[in-house]
Amino acid sequence: MKITKMTTHVVNMPLKLDGDVPHVGGQARTALEMLLVRIDTDEGVTGWGEGFGHRIWPATRAAIDHIIAPVCIGRDPRDINALMTELTRSLHSAGRHGAVTYGLSAIDIALWDIAGKLAGLPLYRLLGGGVREDLPAYASLLRYGKLPALERHIEQALERGYKLIKIHEIDRDIIRGARAKLGHGIALMVDCNCPWSVEQALSMCDELRDLGLEWLEEPVWPPEPALLAQVRAEGRMPVSAGENVANAFEFQRLFAAKALTVAQPSVTKVGGVSEMRKVFDLAATWGVRVVPHSAYFGPGLLASIHVCAAQPNEVWIERFYCDFDETPLGDAINPKKGRIAVPQGPGLGIDPDPEVLKKFAVAT
Repeated sequence: MKITKMTTHVVNMPLKLDGDVPHVGGQARTALEMLLVRIDTDEGVTGWGEGFGHRIWPATRAAIDHIIAPVCIGRDPRDINALMTELTRSLHSAGRHGAVTYGLSAIDIALWDIAGKLAGLPLYRLLGGGVREDLPAYASLLRYGKLPALERHIEQALERGYKLIKIHEIDRDIIRGARAKLGHGIALMVDCNCPWSVEQALSMCDELRDLGLEWLEEPVWPPEPALLAQVRAEGRMPVSAGENVANAFEFQRLFAAKALTVAQPSVTKVGGVSEMRKVFDLAATWGVRVVPHSAYFGPGLLASIHVCAAQPNEVWIERFYCDFDETPLGDAINPKKGRIAVPQGPGLGIDPDPEVLKKFAVAT
Protein backbone atom coordinates (compact mmCIF):
# COMPACT_ATOMS: atom_id res chain seq x y z
CA MET A 1 0.00 0.00 0.00
CA LYS A 2 1.29 3.44 -0.93
CA ILE A 3 0.27 7.05 -0.38
CA THR A 4 -0.71 8.51 -3.74
CA LYS A 5 -2.04 11.95 -2.86
CA MET A 6 -2.42 14.50 -0.08
CA THR A 7 -5.04 17.22 -0.35
CA THR A 8 -5.56 20.13 2.03
CA HIS A 9 -8.97 21.68 2.63
CA VAL A 10 -9.62 24.95 4.44
CA VAL A 11 -13.14 25.86 5.49
CA ASN A 12 -14.44 28.97 7.21
CA MET A 13 -17.52 28.18 9.30
CA PRO A 14 -19.74 31.11 10.35
CA LEU A 15 -20.71 31.14 14.01
CA LYS A 16 -24.36 31.37 15.04
CA LEU A 17 -24.39 34.58 17.05
CA ASP A 18 -27.03 35.84 19.45
CA GLY A 19 -25.87 39.43 19.56
CA ASP A 20 -22.63 38.87 21.48
CA VAL A 21 -19.50 38.67 19.36
CA PRO A 22 -17.03 36.47 21.27
CA HIS A 23 -13.26 36.77 21.36
CA VAL A 24 -11.07 33.81 20.40
CA GLY A 25 -7.32 34.14 20.81
CA GLY A 26 -7.69 37.82 21.64
CA GLN A 27 -9.68 38.68 18.51
CA ALA A 28 -13.39 39.21 17.93
CA ARG A 29 -14.53 36.34 15.75
CA THR A 30 -17.69 35.69 13.72
CA ALA A 31 -16.32 32.54 12.05
CA LEU A 32 -13.69 29.87 12.68
CA GLU A 33 -11.28 28.30 10.21
CA MET A 34 -10.51 24.59 9.94
CA LEU A 35 -7.56 23.05 8.10
CA LEU A 36 -8.10 19.44 7.04
CA VAL A 37 -5.91 17.04 5.09
CA ARG A 38 -6.99 13.98 3.13
CA ILE A 39 -4.55 11.16 2.38
CA ASP A 40 -5.37 8.88 -0.55
CA THR A 41 -3.80 5.47 -1.12
CA ASP A 42 -3.44 3.14 -4.10
CA GLU A 43 -5.84 0.68 -2.44
CA GLY A 44 -8.70 3.15 -2.15
CA VAL A 45 -8.47 3.68 1.62
CA THR A 46 -8.46 7.34 2.65
CA GLY A 47 -7.56 9.03 5.91
CA TRP A 48 -8.51 12.43 7.28
CA GLY A 49 -6.48 14.64 9.60
CA GLU A 50 -6.57 18.16 11.00
CA GLY A 51 -3.77 20.60 11.70
CA PHE A 52 -4.03 23.74 13.76
CA GLY A 53 -5.69 26.28 11.52
CA HIS A 54 -7.12 29.19 13.51
CA ARG A 55 -5.58 32.31 11.92
CA ILE A 56 -2.39 30.46 10.94
CA TRP A 57 -3.87 28.13 8.32
CA PRO A 58 -1.96 29.64 5.34
CA ALA A 59 1.35 28.71 6.96
CA THR A 60 0.19 25.26 8.04
CA ARG A 61 -1.26 24.57 4.62
CA ALA A 62 1.95 25.66 2.90
CA ALA A 63 3.97 23.39 5.19
CA ILE A 64 1.82 20.40 4.27
CA ASP A 65 1.55 21.10 0.55
CA HIS A 66 5.14 22.09 -0.15
CA ILE A 67 7.29 20.49 2.56
CA ILE A 68 5.58 17.45 4.07
CA ALA A 69 3.43 15.97 1.28
CA PRO A 70 6.26 15.52 -1.26
CA VAL A 71 8.16 13.35 1.25
CA CYS A 72 5.09 11.18 1.92
CA ILE A 73 4.04 10.34 -1.62
CA GLY A 74 4.91 6.73 -2.37
CA ARG A 75 5.38 5.79 1.28
CA ASP A 76 3.48 3.05 3.10
CA PRO A 77 0.83 4.70 5.33
CA ARG A 78 0.82 1.69 7.65
CA ASP A 79 4.38 2.41 8.79
CA ILE A 80 3.30 5.28 11.04
CA ASN A 81 6.13 5.26 13.56
CA ALA A 82 8.94 5.11 10.99
CA LEU A 83 7.38 7.70 8.69
CA MET A 84 6.59 10.20 11.45
CA THR A 85 10.04 9.76 13.01
CA GLU A 86 11.69 10.39 9.65
CA LEU A 87 9.55 13.45 9.00
CA THR A 88 10.17 14.90 12.45
CA ARG A 89 13.92 14.44 12.19
CA SER A 90 14.32 15.56 8.60
CA LEU A 91 12.20 18.69 9.11
CA HIS A 92 13.51 19.77 12.49
CA SER A 93 15.61 22.47 10.84
CA ALA A 94 12.33 24.15 9.82
CA GLY A 95 11.40 24.34 13.50
CA ARG A 96 10.05 22.02 16.18
CA HIS A 97 7.10 24.32 16.84
CA GLY A 98 4.57 26.11 14.71
CA ALA A 99 3.36 25.42 11.20
CA VAL A 100 5.52 22.39 10.42
CA THR A 101 4.54 20.65 13.66
CA TYR A 102 0.88 21.51 13.03
CA GLY A 103 1.19 19.96 9.58
CA LEU A 104 2.86 16.85 10.95
CA SER A 105 0.02 16.57 13.49
CA ALA A 106 -2.52 16.51 10.66
CA ILE A 107 -0.62 13.80 8.78
CA ASP A 108 -0.27 11.62 11.86
CA ILE A 109 -4.01 11.83 12.59
CA ALA A 110 -4.83 10.85 9.00
CA LEU A 111 -2.44 7.90 9.12
CA TRP A 112 -4.12 6.59 12.27
CA ASP A 113 -7.50 7.02 10.58
CA ILE A 114 -6.24 4.77 7.78
CA ALA A 115 -4.86 2.27 10.30
CA GLY A 116 -8.24 1.97 12.01
CA LYS A 117 -10.04 1.56 8.71
CA LEU A 118 -7.64 -1.17 7.62
CA ALA A 119 -8.15 -2.98 10.93
CA GLY A 120 -11.92 -2.49 10.78
CA LEU A 121 -11.83 -0.98 14.28
CA PRO A 122 -12.63 2.40 15.79
CA LEU A 123 -9.34 4.05 16.62
CA TYR A 124 -9.79 3.92 20.39
CA ARG A 125 -10.16 0.12 20.20
CA LEU A 126 -7.09 -0.13 17.96
CA LEU A 127 -5.21 1.85 20.62
CA GLY A 128 -6.16 -0.71 23.26
CA GLY A 129 -9.23 0.86 24.82
CA GLY A 130 -12.25 -1.02 26.09
CA VAL A 131 -15.72 -0.36 24.75
CA ARG A 132 -16.87 3.19 25.49
CA GLU A 133 -20.02 4.82 24.18
CA ASP A 134 -19.33 8.36 25.35
CA LEU A 135 -17.18 10.63 27.50
CA PRO A 136 -17.94 13.64 29.72
CA ALA A 137 -17.73 16.93 27.84
CA TYR A 138 -17.16 20.36 29.29
CA ALA A 139 -18.54 23.56 27.81
CA SER A 140 -15.56 25.76 26.98
CA LEU A 141 -17.29 29.14 26.83
CA LEU A 142 -15.69 31.87 24.75
CA ARG A 143 -14.65 35.26 26.12
CA TYR A 144 -17.47 37.82 26.26
CA GLY A 145 -15.97 40.38 28.65
CA LYS A 146 -19.40 41.17 30.12
CA LEU A 147 -21.05 39.33 32.97
CA PRO A 148 -24.64 39.46 31.59
CA ALA A 149 -23.50 37.83 28.32
CA LEU A 150 -21.51 35.21 30.19
CA GLU A 151 -24.41 34.48 32.54
CA ARG A 152 -26.72 33.98 29.56
CA HIS A 153 -24.37 31.44 27.98
CA ILE A 154 -23.80 29.66 31.29
CA GLU A 155 -27.56 29.30 31.69
CA GLN A 156 -27.86 27.95 28.16
CA ALA A 157 -25.03 25.45 28.70
CA LEU A 158 -26.66 24.19 31.90
CA GLU A 159 -29.97 23.79 30.08
CA ARG A 160 -28.17 21.68 27.49
CA GLY A 161 -27.01 19.32 30.21
CA TYR A 162 -23.41 20.38 30.79
CA LYS A 163 -22.15 19.75 34.29
CA LEU A 164 -18.64 21.07 33.65
CA ILE A 165 -18.03 24.69 32.63
CA LYS A 166 -14.92 26.59 31.58
CA ILE A 167 -14.81 30.32 31.01
CA HIS A 168 -12.23 32.46 29.18
CA GLU A 169 -12.39 35.56 31.37
CA ILE A 170 -9.70 37.51 33.22
CA ASP A 171 -11.77 40.09 35.11
CA ARG A 172 -12.04 39.15 38.78
CA ASP A 173 -15.62 40.33 39.15
CA ILE A 174 -16.78 38.47 36.03
CA ILE A 175 -15.11 35.26 37.24
CA ARG A 176 -16.72 35.61 40.66
CA GLY A 177 -20.03 36.31 38.95
CA ALA A 178 -19.71 33.06 37.00
CA ARG A 179 -19.28 31.09 40.21
CA ALA A 180 -22.27 32.86 41.75
CA LYS A 181 -24.35 31.93 38.72
CA LEU A 182 -23.24 28.29 38.83
CA GLY A 183 -23.23 27.72 42.55
CA HIS A 184 -20.68 25.30 44.00
CA GLY A 185 -22.17 22.08 42.61
CA ILE A 186 -20.76 22.59 39.10
CA ALA A 187 -17.07 22.31 38.23
CA LEU A 188 -15.68 25.65 37.06
CA MET A 189 -12.41 26.18 35.18
CA VAL A 190 -10.87 29.51 34.15
CA ASP A 191 -8.73 29.86 31.02
CA CYS A 192 -6.74 33.09 31.05
CA ASN A 193 -4.60 32.83 27.86
CA CYS A 194 -1.38 34.06 29.51
CA PRO A 195 -2.32 37.63 30.58
CA TRP A 196 -0.38 38.19 33.81
CA SER A 197 3.05 38.47 35.32
CA VAL A 198 3.83 36.09 38.18
CA GLU A 199 3.03 38.82 40.70
CA GLN A 200 -0.31 39.59 39.04
CA ALA A 201 -1.16 35.89 38.79
CA LEU A 202 -0.43 35.34 42.47
CA SER A 203 -2.65 38.30 43.35
CA MET A 204 -5.47 36.77 41.29
CA CYS A 205 -4.97 33.41 42.99
CA ASP A 206 -5.57 35.17 46.32
CA GLU A 207 -8.72 36.77 44.91
CA LEU A 208 -10.11 33.52 43.43
CA ARG A 209 -8.98 30.79 45.81
CA ASP A 210 -12.31 30.59 47.62
CA LEU A 211 -14.13 29.79 44.35
CA GLY A 212 -12.92 26.18 44.32
CA LEU A 213 -11.72 26.31 40.71
CA GLU A 214 -10.94 22.99 39.05
CA TRP A 215 -7.95 24.72 37.46
CA LEU A 216 -6.53 28.08 36.44
CA GLU A 217 -5.32 27.76 32.86
CA GLU A 218 -2.28 29.53 31.40
CA PRO A 219 -2.28 32.27 34.06
CA VAL A 220 1.17 33.71 33.36
CA TRP A 221 3.28 35.06 30.51
CA PRO A 222 5.50 33.56 29.37
CA PRO A 223 4.09 30.10 30.21
CA GLU A 224 7.51 28.70 31.09
CA PRO A 225 7.94 25.79 33.53
CA ALA A 226 9.56 27.79 36.33
CA LEU A 227 6.94 30.54 36.24
CA LEU A 228 3.98 28.15 36.11
CA ALA A 229 5.52 26.17 38.97
CA GLN A 230 5.86 29.34 41.04
CA VAL A 231 2.21 30.27 40.50
CA ARG A 232 1.11 26.73 41.33
CA ALA A 233 3.18 26.50 44.51
CA GLU A 234 2.84 30.02 45.90
CA GLY A 235 -0.66 30.64 44.60
CA ARG A 236 -1.91 27.33 46.03
CA MET A 237 -4.07 26.92 42.96
CA PRO A 238 -4.42 24.00 40.49
CA VAL A 239 -2.62 25.13 37.33
CA SER A 240 -3.10 23.81 33.80
CA ALA A 241 -1.31 24.48 30.53
CA GLY A 242 0.01 22.71 27.47
CA GLU A 243 -2.08 23.60 24.43
CA ASN A 244 0.95 25.29 22.86
CA VAL A 245 3.50 22.67 23.91
CA ALA A 246 4.94 20.99 20.84
CA ASN A 247 6.06 17.53 21.98
CA ALA A 248 6.40 15.08 24.85
CA PHE A 249 9.94 16.28 25.63
CA GLU A 250 8.62 19.72 26.54
CA PHE A 251 5.90 18.18 28.69
CA GLN A 252 8.64 16.28 30.50
CA ARG A 253 10.24 19.60 31.42
CA LEU A 254 6.92 20.88 32.74
CA PHE A 255 6.36 17.75 34.80
CA ALA A 256 9.90 17.78 36.19
CA ALA A 257 9.42 21.40 37.27
CA LYS A 258 6.14 20.46 39.03
CA ALA A 259 4.51 23.17 36.94
CA LEU A 260 1.20 21.47 36.18
CA THR A 261 -1.74 19.99 37.97
CA VAL A 262 -3.39 19.30 34.61
CA ALA A 263 -1.63 18.82 31.26
CA GLN A 264 -3.46 19.96 28.14
CA PRO A 265 -1.83 18.67 24.94
CA SER A 266 -3.53 19.70 21.71
CA VAL A 267 -3.62 16.91 19.14
CA THR A 268 -3.39 19.30 16.16
CA LYS A 269 -0.31 21.02 17.62
CA VAL A 270 1.62 18.40 19.57
CA GLY A 271 2.28 15.90 16.79
CA GLY A 272 -1.02 14.08 16.41
CA VAL A 273 -2.24 10.84 17.93
CA SER A 274 1.25 9.36 18.27
CA GLU A 275 2.66 12.18 20.39
CA MET A 276 -0.47 12.66 22.46
CA ARG A 277 -0.31 9.01 23.51
CA LYS A 278 3.26 9.63 24.71
CA VAL A 279 2.07 12.60 26.77
CA PHE A 280 -0.61 10.49 28.45
CA ASP A 281 1.94 7.79 29.31
CA LEU A 282 4.50 10.31 30.56
CA ALA A 283 1.91 12.14 32.65
CA ALA A 284 0.90 8.88 34.31
CA THR A 285 4.46 8.38 35.58
CA TRP A 286 4.42 11.88 37.12
CA GLY A 287 0.92 11.64 38.54
CA VAL A 288 -0.35 14.50 36.39
CA ARG A 289 -3.90 14.54 35.09
CA VAL A 290 -4.40 14.98 31.33
CA VAL A 291 -7.37 16.85 29.88
CA PRO A 292 -6.52 17.67 26.24
CA HIS A 293 -7.13 21.05 24.68
CA SER A 294 -9.54 20.67 21.77
CA ALA A 295 -10.87 23.84 20.15
CA TYR A 296 -11.71 21.90 16.99
CA PHE A 297 -14.71 20.60 15.10
CA GLY A 298 -13.19 18.15 12.61
CA PRO A 299 -10.80 15.18 12.69
CA GLY A 300 -8.85 16.90 15.48
CA LEU A 301 -11.85 16.65 17.81
CA LEU A 302 -12.43 13.02 16.81
CA ALA A 303 -8.78 12.13 17.33
CA SER A 304 -8.86 13.67 20.83
CA ILE A 305 -11.98 11.70 21.67
CA HIS A 306 -10.42 8.43 20.51
CA VAL A 307 -7.12 8.91 22.36
CA CYS A 308 -9.04 9.81 25.52
CA ALA A 309 -11.44 6.89 25.09
CA ALA A 310 -8.46 4.52 24.98
CA GLN A 311 -7.38 5.57 28.50
CA PRO A 312 -8.29 3.41 31.52
CA ASN A 313 -10.22 6.24 33.21
CA GLU A 314 -12.75 8.74 31.90
CA VAL A 315 -11.13 11.84 30.45
CA TRP A 316 -12.99 15.10 29.98
CA ILE A 317 -13.43 16.34 26.41
CA GLU A 318 -13.29 20.07 25.72
CA ARG A 319 -16.17 21.28 23.54
CA PHE A 320 -15.49 24.80 22.33
CA TYR A 321 -18.85 26.38 23.11
CA CYS A 322 -20.20 27.77 19.86
CA ASP A 323 -22.89 26.76 17.40
CA PHE A 324 -22.95 26.43 13.63
CA ASP A 325 -25.71 25.87 11.10
CA GLU A 326 -23.60 23.19 9.42
CA THR A 327 -20.31 21.44 10.08
CA PRO A 328 -18.33 18.83 8.12
CA LEU A 329 -19.02 16.24 10.85
CA GLY A 330 -22.70 17.06 11.34
CA ASP A 331 -24.16 16.26 14.75
CA ALA A 332 -21.12 14.21 15.85
CA ILE A 333 -19.56 17.33 17.37
CA ASN A 334 -22.53 18.00 19.67
CA PRO A 335 -22.63 16.51 23.17
CA LYS A 336 -25.91 15.22 24.56
CA LYS A 337 -26.71 15.82 28.23
CA GLY A 338 -23.11 16.76 28.91
CA ARG A 339 -21.53 13.73 27.23
CA ILE A 340 -20.08 13.35 23.75
CA ALA A 341 -20.34 10.14 21.75
CA VAL A 342 -17.26 8.12 20.89
CA PRO A 343 -17.58 7.26 17.16
CA GLN A 344 -17.84 3.51 16.66
CA GLY A 345 -17.02 3.30 12.94
CA PRO A 346 -13.57 2.24 11.68
CA GLY A 347 -10.72 4.73 12.14
CA LEU A 348 -11.90 8.11 13.35
CA GLY A 349 -15.41 6.83 12.66
CA ILE A 350 -16.70 9.68 10.51
CA ASP A 351 -15.41 11.26 7.30
CA PRO A 352 -16.05 14.98 6.66
CA ASP A 353 -19.02 15.73 4.40
CA PRO A 354 -17.54 16.78 1.03
CA GLU A 355 -20.52 19.01 0.26
CA VAL A 356 -20.03 20.99 3.45
CA LEU A 357 -16.31 21.28 2.76
CA LYS A 358 -17.14 22.64 -0.66
CA LYS A 359 -19.79 25.01 0.64
CA PHE A 360 -17.51 26.68 3.18
CA ALA A 361 -14.22 26.31 1.32
CA VAL A 362 -11.82 29.24 1.58
CA ALA A 363 -10.92 30.52 -1.88
CA THR A 364 -7.16 30.64 -2.46
